[in-house]
Amino acid sequence: MAYTEVQLQALETALAKGEKRVSFGDKTVEYRSVEELKDAIREVKRGLLEQAAASGLWPGAPRQIRITTGKGF
Repeated sequence: MAYTEVQLQALETALAKGEKRVSFGDKTVEYRSVEELKDAIREVKRGLLEQAAASGLWPGAPRQIRITTGKGF
């Protein structure tokens, strides 16, 4: 499922207010606990990062270049 920044903002706002009910446009979701709401936030953030990586907006793993030197033979 494609997530949006608006959905993430709505989840974070609900968490900050201590609410367990979140509305996304015409849909309303009520979470059973704060932990379930936090899990939803983590899932949306993960999905947004995956979408950004797939579209090329966010780079993948950073490249590492290692240089070693030695003294003498």
